[in-house]
Amino acid sequence: MYPTLYHALLDLTGLDWPVLKFLNSFGFFVALAFIGAYLTLTWELRRKEALGLVLPTTRKITVGEAAKPAELAVQGLVGFLIGWKGLYILLHTAEVTADPPAFLLSGTGSFIGGLAVAALMVWLLWREKQKQRLPGPKEKTITVHPWQQTGNITITAAVWGFIGAKVFHWLESPRDFLDLVATGNVADLVSGLTMYGGLIVAGIMVVRFFRKHGMAILPSMDAAAPGLMLAYGIGRLGCHVAGDGDWGIANTAPKPGWIPQWLWSYDYPNNVNAVLGPHRGGYSGVPITDGTCFEGYCTHLVPGVFPTPLYETLMCLLLFGVLWALRKRIGTPGVLFGIYLILNGVERFLIEKIRVNEPFLGTWTQAEVISLALVLLGIAAVAVLQKRKDHGTATTH
Repeated sequence: MYPTLYHALLDLTGLDWPVLKFLNSFGFFVALAFIGAYLTLTWELRRKEALGLVLPTTRKITVGEAAKPAELAVQGLVGFLIGWKGLYILLHTAEVTADPPAFLLSGTGSFIGGLAVAALMVWLLWREKQKQRLPGPKEKTITVHPWQQTGNITITAAVWGFIGAKVFHWLESPRDFLDLVATGNVADLVSGLTMYGGLIVAGIMVVRFFRKHGMAILPSMDAAAPGLMLAYGIGRLGCHVAGDGDWGIANTAPKPGWIPQWLWSYDYPNNVNAVLGPHRGGYSGVPITDGTCFEGYCTHLVPGVFPTPLYETLMCLLLFGVLWALRKRIGTPGVLFGIYLILNGVERFLIEKIRVNEPFLGTWTQAEVISLALVLLGIAAVAVLQKRKDHGTATTH
């Protein structure tokens, strides 16, 4: 496993670039997931606009204004944070790469570097605004195409997805929230995330974005469906590569001859959790005594476990292909998204049977409850939308 891109590059090429310790593997794949969702949503919104299913809107903007104090202040703050941490990293690489998360969330940095970069970024913004400044600011109306909103949609999903993933994790494991309050360790904020929590909260806020910006809701949701499945699959690949604990229960059953060992029962060497001792799921984390050993992560699982993140990646890529193939064949707005809910729910419900998780409602896990709800919601949505179409009352909102 590769906790960071540094470990991947070191193991695969022998190159020792400590600065890459700041780029964890899971975060890298999450970034790829958002890129995949962004691209597929852009393509689909372009196609649906050409079909007249989503329409452009107009907006009034003011051009020719000088830079506003608030704009310069925000630009300066961003620049200060970059310079504050960035220059310190350059001057103390060995120190900060020993524990990158702790450094990034600490109060340590270079004040001079912060001021220098802040001043530069403020000046660049001021100069750009001066170039565009007119004797008198003018108001004009511009056309905004739905696909031009994809960047804002992606940012909305990312921010609210993180919030939802964290809140749902705390609902599933309240003791983690209590530990955060007791210790005040802000580094814990970036660990322990629940995928479904992110999906639900981000989904609600993105639908709100559609409504607020005059985008037909059901066709826009259909446009997002394939990318959501693709992004989930890529994100799970990040879980597998990093070994972040989203693996399955211990698997000691005899391996079928046609399946490679790493696909049947895997020990997740050098996993980012660096687990030690017995653990829920029937396995124990023990020190690595043979093979590659990364400092700070030198453990593996005994016995091996079902590599469920990899199973989910394979299933989600297959289901993405199904949704991508269906997108031009289904004419009723909203039905494709309903099918996405059904497929997503079935996939997750099945994988929970061999996955390590905390009970949430009796013997049921939180993911089982949510996935079942998604299946029922998807079936209801498809039935209602098809019925409306049959009675000539189909809507795009």
